[in-house]
Amino acid sequence: MQRRQFLQAASAVAASSLLRPLWAQHIQHKYVDQIGLQLWTVRNQLAADLKGTIKAVAAAGYWQVELGDVMKSDEIIAAAIDNGLKVTSSFFDWNVIGNPDAKDTATVDQVVEKASALKLKHLVFGYIGKGHRETSDHYRRHAERANKAGEKCAAAGIQLNYHNHSFEFGKLPDGKTGFDIFKSEFDPKLVKFELDVFWAQIGGLDALAAIEQLKGRIAQLHLKDLRKDTPVIHDEGAVPADAFKELGNGVIDIAAVLKAGEACGVDQCHVEQDQSPNPVVSIGQSYRHLKAI
Repeated sequence: MQRRQFLQAASAVAASSLLRPLWAQHIQHKYVDQIGLQLWTVRNQLAADLKGTIKAVAAAGYWQVELGDVMKSDEIIAAAIDNGLKVTSSFFDWNVIGNPDAKDTATVDQVVEKASALKLKHLVFGYIGKGHRETSDHYRRHAERANKAGEKCAAAGIQLNYHNHSFEFGKLPDGKTGFDIFKSEFDPKLVKFELDVFWAQIGGLDALAAIEQLKGRIAQLHLKDLRKDTPVIHDEGAVPADAFKELGNGVIDIAAVLKAGEACGVDQCHVEQDQSPNPVVSIGQSYRHLKAI
């Protein structure tokens, strides 16, 4: 009888392990309970149904959301709070640093004031438009302005980050790259990186090599996967939509990226998938992959 009871119990345990979510059977990384979603992923869904989309993000398991523009996100922030989501990081209009003379551009002071009122930990200078990134002098001017903005962020207790795409890895007329210039010109105490591993990889620099090069200078990571056999592309507008993959569906070793990020002091990570035929399904799949690592 005792042996039969033992076998029955063992069978029940084995069956329950099959029924448990895959992530429950693995050792979890330090970011598992603070994973964020960059809301650019669901931009079209937000435009159609903001409250429903934020609810879906929370239901998918995310802990926080990263805003697309701190100056234009009040309704999103309210919906995030209503759904138990944290807001600790936000992008802002790239013109604030990259082209401050542009019409209707907020000032750095205005951006920092808004971020400070929201108690954000991170602000992100996340893009440079064409016409403002073709020479080394362009990048040096951006770095100089970013350092000054970083001083104001630091005074408010906020970390300024630069988020890369792939254009920074292309050769400039003098043979340098924007990435090289930013590594050299950013003050490491004032401007850190939000390294996007997809864009580094498609730009020609292995994601893990990029993390190693920036060791101690990465505050946040953007996590997305890259389709196998995708060539190097430096023009972000030329990247095919199907190059963007859910985590675990591409060639980037996300588990190794998380391990490397933890080793070099990355504060937090955000999933982002710029293109997907069904973003809500994609973010759920990527979250489950992260929980399985």
